[in-house]
Amino acid sequence: MSTRAINGGLGAIMVIAIVLSFAAARDFSRPNLEFLPDMVHGPTYHAFEPNPHTPDGKTLRPPAPGSIPRGQMPFRYERTEQDALRAGSELTNPIPADDDAAQLRGSVAFAVFCQPCHGASGAGDGMVAKRGFPPPPSLLIEHAVNMKDGQLFHIVTLGQANMPGHAAQVSRTDRWKIINYIRSMQAAASKRPAGAEAT
Repeated sequence: MSTRAINGGLGAIMVIAIVLSFAAARDFSRPNLEFLPDMVHGPTYHAFEPNPHTPDGKTLRPPAPGSIPRGQMPFRYERTEQDALRAGSELTNPIPADDDAAQLRGSVAFAVFCQPCHGASGAGDGMVAKRGFPPPPSLLIEHAVNMKDGQLFHIVTLGQANMPGHAAQVSRTDRWKIINYIRSMQAAASKRPAGAEAT
């Protein structure tokens, strides 16, 4: 077979393919044919509606045993000093200390949730303490400075002594950002001359 015949045949096939592609083009003004329409148009139920298709008659299903909600990592520590120390050795702060946006967010969260008791500088002289509630220890003393981030996270999460836990009010990420902000306050306090007042 000659090259001219092969080229001619390929050209004819190409023309036929183009014609067929235009002839078979989808008409978007008409719906496609549906096979097994029940798979597409099944009955729907609202979350709290009774459902005759489930064994307990409820539409809303309980989570599978052992499942973890998205973004809610388990916190397997108790409100004890031993577990606070264990958290200090096992947990590390995932938020970089030099993240300016995180520092700003940490300062805002500290002002809302921590400042009423701990004061603006972290010295334990907040308005709640000035109104008769036992003042918390200063966050600027050596003991607080030497605490590991994980231990501080444990205390913010579960509380300690008179301080309640803040896990229900402050997100996990914001708790770490608060700790970074506390570290920045401690660093700033260590640079002040001895006897200087916190402002």
